[in-house]
Amino acid sequence: MYRIACVQMEPKLGEIEGNRRESARLIREAASQGAKLIVLPEAAAAGYMFRDRDEAMSMAEEVPAGPACTEWLALCRELDVWLVAGMTEKEDGKVFNSAVFLSPSGYVGKFRKVHLWNDEKQIYGPGEGFPVFETELGRIAIAICYDAWFPETFRSASLGGADVLVMPCNWVPVPHQPEGIVMANMMCQTGAHSNHMFVAAASRVGEERGQPFVGCSLVVGPDGWPLAGPAARNEPDIVYADIDPVGTRDERWGNPFNQPVNDRRTDVYRS
Repeated sequence: MYRIACVQMEPKLGEIEGNRRESARLIREAASQGAKLIVLPEAAAAGYMFRDRDEAMSMAEEVPAGPACTEWLALCRELDVWLVAGMTEKEDGKVFNSAVFLSPSGYVGKFRKVHLWNDEKQIYGPGEGFPVFETELGRIAIAICYDAWFPETFRSASLGGADVLVMPCNWVPVPHQPEGIVMANMMCQTGAHSNHMFVAAASRVGEERGQPFVGCSLVVGPDGWPLAGPAARNEPDIVYADIDPVGTRDERWGNPFNQPVNDRRTDVYRS
């Protein structure tokens, strides 16, 4: 059993040092409340609404050698916490919408957003899969924001053995969305229930170059019901949940009534 924290914050476009300072403050706050695994939003290091690829590249960092990873790693060591954080990554002349996974003992790995949304297709290179990281906190998979709109994201993580899917996000309003309902929350709940795993999504708030964001960060249990959140739409917040991903494996995978992964009929599906 350990505590997971989803940090809902407001990164500022281009204010890279200020974003690092604010993220450090919030990481410390989450750690002071007993969080062992902390999740920051998508693009937490430099902001998100880049005009084009060149602007994104100008604010991107190498992983794990860049200043954001360096400072976050130092915090992980000092506070004895694990961190998943969204950032803009550069490598070999390309730029990626990425998330880094850091631990008290060092760099664990990274994930690059697979499903690119809207103008992201002109800015970022696409990711190539959904790795699952074996850790003392359980088997951790990562996705980013729009990846949640694809059931293959959750299923790929589950088939890889994931106990927890962690998602840095920048959720935006969805057209015709009824009051009080957030489609992204529904995606997380359905994906968690259908794949026997916990889902932790940290979104952002505020507005950037005219694009509003809706917050509503949450942690979902493998039964599909929220354990924490959704957070407010417009205010910074941290949501916490105590989870036991390793200790619940037998229970999650041994339900005698329904097994949405094991009961699949791959012989009748179209790819």
